[in-house]
Amino acid sequence: MKDVQRALPTRRVGPSLPLLVVRRAVFEAKTVVAKYPGVALPIARRRHGIPVGDDTELVIEAFPRSGMTFAIPALVLVREPESTIISFVIRHPHLSMRQALRGYVRFYAPLLRYRDDFVVSSFEDVTTDFGLVVRQVNERFGSTFDRFRHTPENVERCFARISGDYRERAGTGAEFERIVARPSDERERIKQALRERFRDPRLTRGRRRAQSVYAAIAGRGA
Repeated sequence: MKDVQRALPTRRVGPSLPLLVVRRAVFEAKTVVAKYPGVALPIARRRHGIPVGDDTELVIEAFPRSGMTFAIPALVLVREPESTIISFVIRHPHLSMRQALRGYVRFYAPLLRYRDDFVVSSFEDVTTDFGLVVRQVNERFGSTFDRFRHTPENVERCFARISGDYRERAGTGAEFERIVARPSDERERIKQALRERFRDPRLTRGRRRAQSVYAAIAGRGA
């Protein structure tokens, strides 16, 4: 049975049905292609320039990005599926929970064979002690990146830069608070309303698959 896309509890007007179908199809294609670096990297070069080159010192990747190489120090960020998927659907309301779950699995599953070749860091470590994350990268690869001092002042400076970047895309108001990549009361309100959708029994298989991949990448028991 298909996952039914319900209206998000926001004031944003959604896309028309034909546009919704197209945008969902594009997402499906992107997440499938991203599994194959031989295809994904040339596309990334055309869209964004050279994603990884001789001058690259560190690769940091996490769902829903595409393109990965482990010839240089690499850090993979991972967050448990429920929070990730709900946040992703808030950011991309044209996608269903089922699609987002598939995208999560398609991103992380191909990395399992390379699990020993990169550093994995949890969402909690990144957001509470990024200096520890930098230290782990340095110890693993012999690099000398400066450790981030995770003080309230430094964190606020990061949030300010994030807000400035997103404000250029969405202006201010509800749309800005919905998409900005830092804590937001508006997004927390929406998350509570979406948890029921994520826990729909029809998505049990997808949730289990995502949880299994997460456990394998993060090195935790399922």
